[in-house]
Amino acid sequence: IRPFEWRPFLQQVSRDLLADDAIRAMVPQEAVESGWLGYDGAREEEIVVLEKRLGVTLPPSYRSFLAETNGWRNCGPFIYNLWPCSDVRWFQERNQDWIDAYVHPENSGITIVYPHGQEPPKPRLLTDEEYLTYGEGQDACRFHTEYLQTALEISDVGDSAVLLLNPRTISDGGEWEAWLFANWMPGAHRYRSFRELMQGEHE
Repeated sequence: IRPFEWRPFLQQVSRDLLADDAIRAMVPQEAVESGWLGYDGAREEEIVVLEKRLGVTLPPSYRSFLAETNGWRNCGPFIYNLWPCSDVRWFQERNQDWIDAYVHPENSGITIVYPHGQEPPKPRLLTDEEYLTYGEGQDACRFHTEYLQTALEISDVGDSAVLLLNPRTISDGGEWEAWLFANWMPGAHRYRSFRELMQGEHE
């Protein structure tokens, strides 16, 4: 499979985002003047150190993205920074409370009373066919919440939203599923890969 060419795509993303006055005001003047929202690419040894720290081999499109730009200054209205190699962490390291709110909602402190002794409805199981639906037919509110415990956090928490990579759903090409995860959906808008996430969010 031919590697994705990040540079021309990211140059177009930079042009489109910097056309927005609000975004231009958020990024350093040097980025505005250069027309580039990225950084220098990560060295191979930096990526290898990250993989050793995490104990995984990163998915190809994310790995090649880091080699092109070690971090990214703005992804639009919801995500403000993609982390450089040094800041990438498992989601649970910084956001266990957020995970628990989704995985264990019964511990949220909210009590729902059902009339006449009725039992609460049992959640309908999510089938593989439903889960592996991408694009317009996807229901962002229905996803495997338990996957949050093993997700990789690759961005800051912007507007109550974060970008995650899911190592429990991997394609034949070694790509990990990529999520825009946000409280206001509430749920995860999922893509087959990091490349598709970046393209989808740009569109």
